[in-house]
Amino acid sequence: MPGPVFLDGEDVELRTIETDDAAFLQQTLNDPQVRSSLTAFSPRSRTQKADWIAARDDSDGVVLLICVDGDPVGTVALNPPNDVWGVAEIAYMVAPDKWGNGYATEAVRLICRYGFEERRLNKVYAEPFATNTGSCRVLEKVGFSEEGTLRQEAFIEGEYVDVRRYGLLAEEWNQ
Repeated sequence: MPGPVFLDGEDVELRTIETDDAAFLQQTLNDPQVRSSLTAFSPRSRTQKADWIAARDDSDGVVLLICVDGDPVGTVALNPPNDVWGVAEIAYMVAPDKWGNGYATEAVRLICRYGFEERRLNKVYAEPFATNTGSCRVLEKVGFSEEGTLRQEAFIEGEYVDVRRYGLLAEEWNQ
């Protein structure tokens, strides 16, 4: 059962991750459609995910469960920021059976608002694989600009793929 609401949106709420969420995380991370869009390449057991939840110390980063009506549909993270630069990376995933509903877009908006308004970040960035067009579209809908391409940066499903770098500045967020 997901924890309390940390950030609340129109269609999704971002909740703390609890030990009971290990089954959802394990199932979602091991799904081939999800795994191929992340840097995860090893299978994860429910015990491993439960241990990760129990031992997690985000060290000023935030990992939250994306929920709809209290049920988990994905995760979103604001990784530990570079406090000197005021920059942090975001990452997110949504279970494939929930794709196309705008949940990732709203979750990214919520975590960006949190980063800019509550954490005083100057920039939030993300680095999706170029082959993950859905993730790139999420970032573009939120207002991120493509900043560049890391050519053949990742090895995914037997081939080298480009990684695209997207960024959003606080001043762009406020417009």
